[in-house]
Amino acid sequence: MSNRKDATRFTEAANTAVLNELSWDDTQDFDFAGRGFVASLNEPIITDTNGRSVWELNGYPFLEEETAPLTVNPSLWRQSRLLALYHGLFKVTDGVYQIRGFDLSVMSIVETSTGYVVIDPLISAETARAGMELVYRHVGQKAVVAVIYTHSHVDHWGGVKGVISEADVKAGKIKVIAPEHFLEYAISENIIAGNVMSRRGSYMYGNVLPKDVKGQVGAGLGQTTSNGLITLIQPTDSITETGQKMAVDGLEIEFQLTPDTEAPAEMNFLFPQYRALCMAENCTHNMHNLYTLRGAQVRDPKAWAHFIDEAIDRFAGRYDLIFASHHWPTWGADACVEFLKKQRDMYKYLHDETLRLANQGYTMLEIPEIIQLPAELFRAWYNRGYYGSINHNVKSIYQRYLGFFDGNPANLHPLPPQEAAKNYVDFMGGAESLLAKARQSFAEGNYRWVAQVVNHLVFADPDNQEARALQADALEQLGYQAESGPWRNFYLSGAKELRDGVMDLPVPKAGAPDAVTATPLDMFFDLLAVRLIGPKAEDKVITVNANFTDINEQYVLAVENGVLNYAKGRQADEADATLTTTRAALDQIALGEARLVDKLAAGEAKVEGSQEKLIEFLSLMDNFEFWFNIVTP
Repeated sequence: MSNRKDATRFTEAANTAVLNELSWDDTQDFDFAGRGFVASLNEPIITDTNGRSVWELNGYPFLEEETAPLTVNPSLWRQSRLLALYHGLFKVTDGVYQIRGFDLSVMSIVETSTGYVVIDPLISAETARAGMELVYRHVGQKAVVAVIYTHSHVDHWGGVKGVISEADVKAGKIKVIAPEHFLEYAISENIIAGNVMSRRGSYMYGNVLPKDVKGQVGAGLGQTTSNGLITLIQPTDSITETGQKMAVDGLEIEFQLTPDTEAPAEMNFLFPQYRALCMAENCTHNMHNLYTLRGAQVRDPKAWAHFIDEAIDRFAGRYDLIFASHHWPTWGADACVEFLKKQRDMYKYLHDETLRLANQGYTMLEIPEIIQLPAELFRAWYNRGYYGSINHNVKSIYQRYLGFFDGNPANLHPLPPQEAAKNYVDFMGGAESLLAKARQSFAEGNYRWVAQVVNHLVFADPDNQEARALQADALEQLGYQAESGPWRNFYLSGAKELRDGVMDLPVPKAGAPDAVTATPLDMFFDLLAVRLIGPKAEDKVITVNANFTDINEQYVLAVENGVLNYAKGRQADEADATLTTTRAALDQIALGEARLVDKLAAGEAKVEGSQEKLIEFLSLMDNFEFWFNIVTP
């Protein structure tokens, strides 16, 4: 990355202040993170079938230094060391093991009478397979009898085919257990807004940043995301109510549904035999996101706190350890209860205080500057904002209840960014005057203001290199000071884009093949409707029948008034065109493995009626560019 700077004296002072406010003599996390270590891989690079690196176990050698450099918040440095330096197979207790440090998430393995239950098989098949090979080598070569997905996010199911085969599931040899509505949310969460979420995700995880002390040092929840093959096997068994029990090869499991917490479909569960409680991603060693910076629907902190409280009561006295889908376990009944209570109270405090202050008239931008956690919650390492933050979580709570508008009519219909930016620059006396004042603010360490005010000049004149450089410098210092991994990555990614432009890199795949094939056609056509270019379609009236012979489903799609509507189980009598094909062929086209023209030529699709109308229909669809600008217009 070009032109990267050192930490200024103001950043040095900000990061030094962190050393004075936290309990650095509390090293229990390091004891717990290393406890029960069995083995790791001899070869530090996990590759795919083509030899391409999917995950590097030694990707952060600089984190071996105990003392944080001036360019990294010491608290984030501590968290990143805990995540990067402890990797491999760990024994949690008799019968319970974990693979940690092989992906953003953690894979847990629990022994049954004759085999294993695998919980949350990571993001990629390659990393999950490498983890299971460690289990087989050091614990024993036994069959996987069940896989449990704790919730609907991809880092908890994407590697499933590295652990089991779909053929064995279909043959009834292996259960796949998930909370109710798992498949619906696993598929839908990133479909409609998938392109923009993925682009912003590249900022959130620092995917284009170098891994070093001035770049990406981790993401708080885990170091980063693996980039292997994402797979999906649909659940065979759904958990539909709290208190539901299931025996899997002699192993009893008691479930607690926790909808609308960290994920819309999620569950905790107890293994009474091992006195071990899995809290999924509802309780981890950080403050989690109530709103994720990549973009998503806001989560419900009141429900989150409620279900943690319910877990405290429901499972009381029946566990001696807690493990989760990220980070390291917590051992000891008293420590576990304290952990649950402080995580519960953290989310409840943010919720209640935000609404209290909102009811006094404070706004979305004012409340985060007021709220501080109570000292007991603030000092707990597992409540630190390594992934979420007080600031953006409070904003999300305000948004959940009150929306984007703060009640001030001046903010009801503001000018769009580029037009407003030109007016701001003009009011400030022009570009040179703005830059002179901003440089003075930078020299005084007011980086938040510099980033905010110089952004107006960048939007008014994107080619102004002095403005881009100054904003990049301000964002960089804010990144160096950030305790949250995603905040650091956003700031530094923005600085990189300002300095180097948008990267011309290969575009990430839109979806995993298994996820595409599992997508209900209704969701597929919902996405198609989003892709319709409304103004281009405004005067068009086109009706297309779609007939999928392999699944015996029919749809009618109609473009009128600039929108695409569809209906299942119908065919229009006077359609402009009727497309007859298979769902399998549609999946291949959606995955970019084939074109419609190829399927027509091969006889795998046919069109009755006007082929020209079908072509016109398809011409109305937009293509989403992935590498769009974020910090410039």
